[in-house]
Amino acid sequence: MRNVINQVFFGNTILAYSLVFLGIIITWIIWKLARRFIISLLTKLTSKTKTNFDDLLIEAADKFLGPYTYLAVNYAIILQLELSENVSKVLKVAALLVTTYYAVRLVNFVIQHLIVVGMKSRNESEQRIQQVQGMLTVVKAIVWASGLVMLMDNLGYNVTTIIAGLGVGGIAIALAAQSILTDLFSYIVIFFDKPFEIGDFIVTSGYSGVVEKIGIKTSHVRSLDGQQLIMPNTEMVKSVIQNFKRLEKRRIVFNIGVVYNTPVEKLRLIPRLIKEIIEKQATVTFDRANFKSFGDFSINYEIAYYIGSPDYVFYMNTQEKICLNIFESFQQRNIDFAFPTQTIFLSDNSPVADRKLFA
Repeated sequence: MRNVINQVFFGNTILAYSLVFLGIIITWIIWKLARRFIISLLTKLTSKTKTNFDDLLIEAADKFLGPYTYLAVNYAIILQLELSENVSKVLKVAALLVTTYYAVRLVNFVIQHLIVVGMKSRNESEQRIQQVQGMLTVVKAIVWASGLVMLMDNLGYNVTTIIAGLGVGGIAIALAAQSILTDLFSYIVIFFDKPFEIGDFIVTSGYSGVVEKIGIKTSHVRSLDGQQLIMPNTEMVKSVIQNFKRLEKRRIVFNIGVVYNTPVEKLRLIPRLIKEIIEKQATVTFDRANFKSFGDFSINYEIAYYIGSPDYVFYMNTQEKICLNIFESFQQRNIDFAFPTQTIFLSDNSPVADRKLFA
């Protein structure tokens, strides 16, 4: 038996291989037990705290530090064997790849969760948190590129030449993709300046609708007739944007006209009638009702009021009630609305046969 376990294969005895294999098995068991019990215990403890930072640490340990530690211990166990130069190089490259992979993922994880936790602490909406994912994609790409450069440096490559090449290539790519980069910067402007958010009803460049998505290059707006409008971020940033969702109250101005033969007593009564009608409406504040001007065929009144809701449908329903009530009140008091008319006076100085009327 001793002769069997002392037999040498590729520079190591069977006993050495067995010990390494046994060490890997024991490490795997310890890691599984630690993940099941220790992580579970820490999760229960941190769930009772008010801060989210400890939860972030536990999640990072479970996803990255634990698996990496397990692989690192196995790597150290395997190094106890007598390995050839080529195998040692392969293992070293593999270890660097694994280290870079977990390090980059850990950095991206921490950046993403710190931003999300920070936004939640400021009571940002879920739409805003989803919107930041587009920006995080660019940040993650930069972190991955930095990780690859560091990996190549550790592998012995001249990263100065590589970085110089990337710089020249980056300039060429930037020149070729100016419009994309402009839209990206416009996306950043929209994110930080917040002229609109997902769910807002906006009007811009002659188009109107509800914002459904804010992407890196374009934003999607659903128009009132059901069409999906794909609008470049650059054009939206350049244009004037009317955001009706942020409208705290809406000022309504409309005009009515009555006929010229209306008695002066009724003319004085009209502003009071309109004021009473408007003040009876819910969430409405009367502003004014004035005899405005003498029109071509009517005496004109201008009415203004405020409605305490940004909802367009609610505004239209309220305006409809006011108009109907005005019409009913005028009808009861025999006040006639004006409509386009023309009066033609005929002169008696010329024969009737010579008179000509022109419409």
